Amino acid sequence: MTTTDQTPSTTETTGSARTTPTGEVLPGGAVADDFTITWTGVEPDDEGLREALTSTGNGYFCTRGAAEWEDTDAPVHYAGTYAHGGFNRETTILGGRPVLNEDLVNLPNWLVLKLRIEGEEAINLSNVEVLEYTHTYDVRTATVGRVFRFRDRNGRETTLRSRRFVSMAHSHQAAMEWTLTAENWSGRIGIVSAIDGRVDNTMVARYRDLEGRHLDPVTPRTFGPEVIALKVRTRQSNLYVSEAARTRIYRGRGRGWEKVEPARTLHQMNDYIQQVLDLDIAEGETVRVEKIVSFFTSHDNAITETLTAAGRHVERYPDFAGCFAEHVDAWEEYWDVCDIELPREPTIQLLLRFHMAHVLQVCSRHTARHDAGVPARGLNGEAYRGHVFWDELYVYPFLNYRLPEITRGLLMYRYRRLAEARAAAEEAGYKGAMFPWQSGSDGTEETQVVHLNPLSGQWDPDHSHNQRHVNAAIFYNVWQYYQATDDLEFLRDYGAELMLEIARFWASIAHRNPNTGRWEIHGVMGPDEFHERYPGATDGGLRNNAYTNVMVAWICATAPKVLALLPKSRRRALRSRLGITDDEIARWSEMCTSMTVPTHRDDDGHPVITQFEGYADLAELDWDAYRAKHKNIQRMDRILKAEGDDPDHYKLAKQADAVMLFFLFGDGELREIFSRLGYDAIADDKDLARRTIAYYDRRTSHGSTLSLVAHAAVLAGIDPESSWERFLVAVESDIGDVQGGTTKEGIHMGVMSGTLDLLQRAYLGAGARDGVLTFDPRLTLRLDGLALSLVFQGTTLRVSVGAGELTVAVQSEGFSHPVRIGLGGEVRELGAGQEWTVPLDGEGRIAPRSAGGSGATSDGPASTGASTGAATSTPAVTDGTPQASTTSAGGTTADGGHDHGGNGA
Repeated sequence: MTTTDQTPSTTETTGSARTTPTGEVLPGGAVADDFTITWTGVEPDDEGLREALTSTGNGYFCTRGAAEWEDTDAPVHYAGTYAHGGFNRETTILGGRPVLNEDLVNLPNWLVLKLRIEGEEAINLSNVEVLEYTHTYDVRTATVGRVFRFRDRNGRETTLRSRRFVSMAHSHQAAMEWTLTAENWSGRIGIVSAIDGRVDNTMVARYRDLEGRHLDPVTPRTFGPEVIALKVRTRQSNLYVSEAARTRIYRGRGRGWEKVEPARTLHQMNDYIQQVLDLDIAEGETVRVEKIVSFFTSHDNAITETLTAAGRHVERYPDFAGCFAEHVDAWEEYWDVCDIELPREPTIQLLLRFHMAHVLQVCSRHTARHDAGVPARGLNGEAYRGHVFWDELYVYPFLNYRLPEITRGLLMYRYRRLAEARAAAEEAGYKGAMFPWQSGSDGTEETQVVHLNPLSGQWDPDHSHNQRHVNAAIFYNVWQYYQATDDLEFLRDYGAELMLEIARFWASIAHRNPNTGRWEIHGVMGPDEFHERYPGATDGGLRNNAYTNVMVAWICATAPKVLALLPKSRRRALRSRLGITDDEIARWSEMCTSMTVPTHRDDDGHPVITQFEGYADLAELDWDAYRAKHKNIQRMDRILKAEGDDPDHYKLAKQADAVMLFFLFGDGELREIFSRLGYDAIADDKDLARRTIAYYDRRTSHGSTLSLVAHAAVLAGIDPESSWERFLVAVESDIGDVQGGTTKEGIHMGVMSGTLDLLQRAYLGAGARDGVLTFDPRLTLRLDGLALSLVFQGTTLRVSVGAGELTVAVQSEGFSHPVRIGLGGEVRELGAGQEWTVPLDGEGRIAPRSAGGSGATSDGPASTGASTGAATSTPAVTDGTPQASTTSAGGTTADGGHDHGGNGA
């Protein structure tokens, strides 16, 4: 199979990725230099993108990389600050109809730091001659810096160097530093340091018709001469937010700095407070300005009140150097666990580290201590209004095997909203729990009933709340977390209840077709999103989306296993409290053996999985005509609707839908599912994945960056070159803004973490199943020198590829217990200090095993498990109680993790 035209900008972007060494220009015009990304020159059209890409955060709050001396003026400059849980709901009247929207609120702007010379207008990029301008981002510490050298209207030349960070060491701390040099003049300067609460949510143009005012002022305050503070409250959710800033100035003295006491002037209003610090500066002299900030909300623990807490903390913080040193140490700890080394591909290595930095700024150990989900666009923009979708499906695999405690905390976001999901299911006439497609503060459905098409300017109906597959993703995420961690405590106390209630929902939404005897699900949407309903229909929803149905079949087979894992007393209590009857468990058994999976014939007459019932009857789209007419066709839904047409009429997709099955499950797992369902023909069809992927790839616009990740993964074992090209596009998708303007509204968490997962699961083929961490590498010839650490069930492993070999080494430091590793169809138990090396063949796969075994285990013997490939059976139910599952002799299988054609998990 060859790469299709539908992959956006593949040729242009991947060309630079292949040939650009460190130090040369990256997509989007940035320059890579070791761990630093640098943009040179002022480009107003690119400022919004650069601000999003250089956001600084710590997993609690995050601030965009806007220049602190610039006023917010979207779309050029937008100094947004956002915090987990910082939601507010407002109502807008559109066409006489009230429309509710809950937003992740843009919180007071703590960045404000401006320079005035001789009492004149504050300096900004538009009122001076810019002599030099660089904007840098240090990936190692998520620190944003600028060099701004300018000549003002009076010929005075000045150099201003700025750097700032949001502390990874202390979740409430941020800091900023200026060094200011008067090159050819002497005079009096004024430093304006402020906290501005006069902010709204106005970043995204298509949301500006919606109410964007979310904050009411409470009070400004000072804490002694150095500290200003501001307290605000969200208008509906009554969340109190307080920020305090301590500003100091130092003069250069020899090789050190001497603190000076400038004249301070205070100005304040209900929603704004500033100090002006005035002092004299001599020609050639350098002064240093420090602004240290504390940030608190009423969601925080162990505080009496937010304003008091902010003031107290900022008074106690050390100087900038002390804060930064602690911040660096905290980041180094994360890099020790998370770093990926790819020395032969320095540009890719840098961009993967860049992605890691952004993922960790949204999901850190600080996050785990808060009631936080995974916002699809991170904490540095207002796209999707900060809501939580299913993107966590792409985020958790990276965290599960490095920082599982973060995944655990994020999964609790779903558990705490279980009551709301139950209420939603009951209101819709179902059992169990029905989680929303878009979630915010309390777990109610936040999907809008209308959305703006920016091409037509029309507000169109939005049926995407029918994407019930988010419930399957939550179930899958809990199970994968358990497989990676063996955290039975979490499963017992929280996870099992989540999973069982989701299984009950699916059992209640499904019905048996009396003609076929198979179970069906109607009225849902798949991940595709372009297809909301059938042509001419008034009601939203489709019949028998294959991805949804297969996921439900797997869920119904897995739910009894979950029950079987629980202690008998917990199992009995949970069944009693939830009211799970023997009849319900029997229905699960029926559904996992008789769900409907539609198929049809491809262009060559061979069977492929049908995205949904009726898809094969839709019209073909003239892709070539639309490519000739439009520069970018990723959002074909908007293009068609603007023309008065409808994507529901055509065989097209925004992103991977049926293809997602090959992304989430390995070939062996899918064979089990299809065989159990009685679809032996497709279960035994070795070319099913290749044909299905090729069929939909030709009909997919890849309008979501998630699609790049999914297709790169599923092609890894089928078409390595195409997989690698898509991987490169995905790696560059945010830094190069391949969607043409979306990244400035917030980075894409799914694609950033998905690229990290591609190396881990698709190319190394790593995944856990039945207590075994298996590796089935592909494309490793491109990854020579790759080295990374993984944590499996509490034990740290070092995995490396080099010199035609794959090595898995168990680290002695922090050793928990021996772990079972699967390589080349063989399973061994490895203890502390042991490693297992296997040779790779000419295609980068594990070489066929000789009679003597597969590879060598060093530093002591290791036990060998079965390698016959027997499948794990579905737990039986005796007297209503699930029994433990049975396995082949030796307790595991050769495909204990994966035997992918796709990207098992």
